[in-house]
Amino acid sequence: MNCQRCNSSNNISTGSMFNTEMICLKCKEKEIKHEMYDVARKVESDQVRSGNYNYEGIGLPDDLK
Repeated sequence: MNCQRCNSSNNISTGSMFNTEMICLKCKEKEIKHEMYDVARKVESDQVRSGNYNYEGIGLPDDLK
């Protein structure tokens, strides 16, 4: 599988907190360090708790594109 963000080939992927992309662990590390990560995580959690299991995220910040 290729990372939907950086297009690198990888065997392990995870979901982005900012959008619906499946990303590699290197991109996930960059996400975790981003200043908006905690906000994205909280909003995602709140959405799931309220029953929205198809939440698309707060949007990918330009500096992570």
